[in-house]
Amino acid sequence: MLDLRFYLALFIRRLPYFMILTVAGAAIGVALAMTLPPSYQAQARLVVESEQIPDELAASTVRTEAREQLQIIEQRILTRDILLEMANRLNIYADRNARSGERLRPDQIVTDLRTRIRIRTTGGGRGGSATLVTVSFSASSPRLASTVTNEVVTLMLEENVRMRTGVSGQTLEFFEQEVARLDEELARRGAEIIQFQEENNGALPDSLAFRRDQLTAAQQRLLQLSREEASLNDRRTNLVRLFEATGSTGNLTAASAQVQLSPAERRLRELEERLTATGAVLAFDNPRIRVLRAQIDALKEQIAAEKNIVTDEEAEVAQDAQETETQKMSVYDIQLADIDSQLAFIATQRAEIETEMADLREAIEATPNNAIFLDTLERDFAATRSQYDQAVTNRARAETGDIIEALSKGERISVIEQAVPPAEPTSPDRPKLVAAGVGGGMMLALGFIALLEFLNASIRRPQDIIKQLEITPLGTLPYIRTRRDLFRRRLLLLLILTTVSGVIVGAAWGINEYVMPLDLVLDKVMRQLPSIDFILPGQ
Repeated sequence: MLDLRFYLALFIRRLPYFMILTVAGAAIGVALAMTLPPSYQAQARLVVESEQIPDELAASTVRTEAREQLQIIEQRILTRDILLEMANRLNIYADRNARSGERLRPDQIVTDLRTRIRIRTTGGGRGGSATLVTVSFSASSPRLASTVTNEVVTLMLEENVRMRTGVSGQTLEFFEQEVARLDEELARRGAEIIQFQEENNGALPDSLAFRRDQLTAAQQRLLQLSREEASLNDRRTNLVRLFEATGSTGNLTAASAQVQLSPAERRLRELEERLTATGAVLAFDNPRIRVLRAQIDALKEQIAAEKNIVTDEEAEVAQDAQETETQKMSVYDIQLADIDSQLAFIATQRAEIETEMADLREAIEATPNNAIFLDTLERDFAATRSQYDQAVTNRARAETGDIIEALSKGERISVIEQAVPPAEPTSPDRPKLVAAGVGGGMMLALGFIALLEFLNASIRRPQDIIKQLEITPLGTLPYIRTRRDLFRRRLLLLLILTTVSGVIVGAAWGINEYVMPLDLVLDKVMRQLPSIDFILPGQ
């Protein structure tokens, strides 16, 4: 069972220790409250404004969410180089260096500035509320606190403009490069299509029906030539048999009339008669009509080349010579020569037609493969054209977005309230320091008393006699102090408390005035601790 009276008596006995340590803690708190320099905190308020031009009319190409954008800006302005440059430009640590007599290391400056610069974001999100930003800085003077706060605000605004215009400019540059690349790709694919069409001009799918008609017409001509050749062979055979049997071939006048026309001219007359007959049945632009005209034109050129564009006098001379030669030749020889000439002409025509048919068959057989390859080229061209059109559209949107950001008509950060020098310091909270000193002293005193009692193994209660000596006493008498003893004890306690308080406060004052400011001493002590790099606020 817990003996409260005993423990209360122990506490009263150890009360001097409790009072001494409590007063020591309170003295330390008072010393810190009196010697620590004041710290002033200045604040500025910002707001993230939405786009000033509706998205359905003209949209910006910067799509970063407001909170994400603010986090990026915060990380960029709190980089090592920017913080060191700002500290040197604004002389943030000039007073601290003058008081301590030594300069802070760059790492300490960066750590301290990151601790003292506060950027807090509220609002935004799905609720539709405005995104507000509070920027604050703590310093030893009101003017320095407001100056650094406004400088941080300026850096945030500049970084916001730089980031948004940079993103829109990079977007525009990307689509300009994409349009140029696709334009070159489109030109290259178009050149491939043209080159393929030129190389396979006679075997393209768009002229497949025409070539098939040409092949059909060539087959019909070849069949007609075969019939004519068979007819001429029959005439020649009959003529030879008749001449061998009778020694005569018939009327010379008819043969002479036939001799006056050359084989090419007779072929031309036959084709013209066939064209007249076919034109009455088929349309003017029918492939057969075009083939007949082409053959007629070719025969005319051949006849003109044979005659070599002779003059009228030369023609008369040639005609007289031909008549003289004809008169010298027999009718039989004339007719045989005429038939042989026609057979030779038919053989030439057959060879040309067969060559033409072979070329047409080769072109028709190559057409399916050419159609597949051409379709692939055209499909790639169409896909590239679609990408090009989309890239041109995106470039136009990027240009509009870049203009919006250049004119600051998109989402932007604006200042609601600039930082002004605060009238009252925000730290240290001197009553809290004193209370913390008193509380710390009391906790230390209670711990010290508990430790003393834990280490004390002497007999102080009847229960201790029974427990340790295993005997039961008839009675116990406490130690009785006289009034003089009590007075001397209390006077000693008062002197000790006064001395401890005076020594602590005097030592703190002397160190702060003659050795080094107490805040810098505490800073050095904290920085000597393992894994701690700390600077007290307000420096």
